[in-house]
Amino acid sequence: MTLSMAAKGTKLTVYKIIGRDEIRLRLASMGFVSGAECALVSEINGSLIAVIKDTRIALDKSLGNRIIVKQEESV
Repeated sequence: MTLSMAAKGTKLTVYKIIGRDEIRLRLASMGFVSGAECALVSEINGSLIAVIKDTRIALDKSLGNRIIVKQEESV
């Protein structure tokens, strides 16, 4: 699933970034790399607020659609 489809407040792991090289590099510079843990905090007017590496980042929904995530299994 993509970051924009994830439920708010769940722990997620970045699986893959899709898109052109410049988009992948931009997201990687923000910390969205394979294996990184993140969470979706909120969605307001088509913008996503995500937490990654203890930093809140605002993303456009189109960028959120390029971040493929896996939901962490609860034990």
